[in-house]
Amino acid sequence: MRILALDASTEICTVALGGSAGFEERAVSAGQRHSELLLPMIRSLLADAGISLQELDGIAFGAGPGSFTGLRIACGIAQGLALGAGLPLVGVSTLAAMAEVARRGDGRARVIAALDARMHEVYIAAYEHDGARWHERVAPAVIKPEGAPLPPGVGWLGAGGAFAAYPALRLRLAAALADCDAGVTPTASAIGVLALPRFAAGEGVPARDAAPLYVRHRVALTTAERAAGSTL
Repeated sequence: MRILALDASTEICTVALGGSAGFEERAVSAGQRHSELLLPMIRSLLADAGISLQELDGIAFGAGPGSFTGLRIACGIAQGLALGAGLPLVGVSTLAAMAEVARRGDGRARVIAALDARMHEVYIAAYEHDGARWHERVAPAVIKPEGAPLPPGVGWLGAGGAFAAYPALRLRLAAALADCDAGVTPTASAIGVLALPRFAAGEGVPARDAAPLYVRHRVALTTAERAAGSTL
């Protein structure tokens, strides 16, 4: 099985091509240029591999949480490519992908993944690996750093930029944490690794059914809500 994977949930724009034998990945710091960079990166990756889109078995994308614009771009591009080539799609949690990055980096089996959600909030989830697969111990949520949910047990790695952006997050989870790595970000190859067994299990969906995982669904109030004193 060979799949294409892509992610635009953070400032890093990343694409990967591969399968069970491994992934060839490319990544660039994109800022706000994901929409300009993703398609050329995909075309270049496919051309260098000498393979067409139609020869793939599926496309995986970082579904979120993360940058709203980046998630829409990644999902939209994945949908367009999949629709044209008749391929199934799998959306992968970016927080789970961060856990996989940590596992592949130094064998971490307990990971609390957290991204800066802005507005003094974090996207956070906790995952534990049993040697074969990841298990979700804290479901993805958006929350104030000082209210972050505590995972069971100790010895967890705090992974992701939220641990650098919000010292209160590390303080809140201090009893559970072994250490932190704020440099962990989702990668397309980690997304591909997590998507492969889902494709093999027939969990791929048609392009029309793919959707981002925002976690936070609202970022602003209407004029009437503000006038009434409502808050998010």
